Amino acid sequence: MRRMWPEDLDFVLEKAEEVTLEIPLALRDEAAHRGSIHRKALRVRLPEETCARLWPLAEARYRLSGRNTGKAITLIANNPHYHNLHPADGGSEENVSDSGKHYTTRYLVVHFLLDDVRETADSA
Repeated sequence: MRRMWPEDLDFVLEKAEEVTLEIPLALRDEAAHRGSIHRKALRVRLPEETCARLWPLAEARYRLSGRNTGKAITLIANNPHYHNLHPADGGSEENVSDSGKHYTTRYLVVHFLLDDVRETADSA
């Protein structure tokens, strides 16, 4: 099933930073199986409210369009293999509204696994 990333959430990816994640392999009985793999990902710092909107999309793969055509992303949320990459504290900022009221915006840092998507063509 091909799911497209919702256009109304494109703003989430505008300030995304492309990073390479180092993910430890699961430890097995033998020490020879230790090591890590590297995966491309997008790291984004978002307000908590935006993260709440994204949460239902977690752990599903979405294809991208526009400048990211040919790529797909998966929001890391609960996968135990990526435990250290689950949403993390991104700090907070104190602000003042136009009416003069003080408020705090809390942020989370989230990671999206980034994959290339290859389309197959039927031969004639």
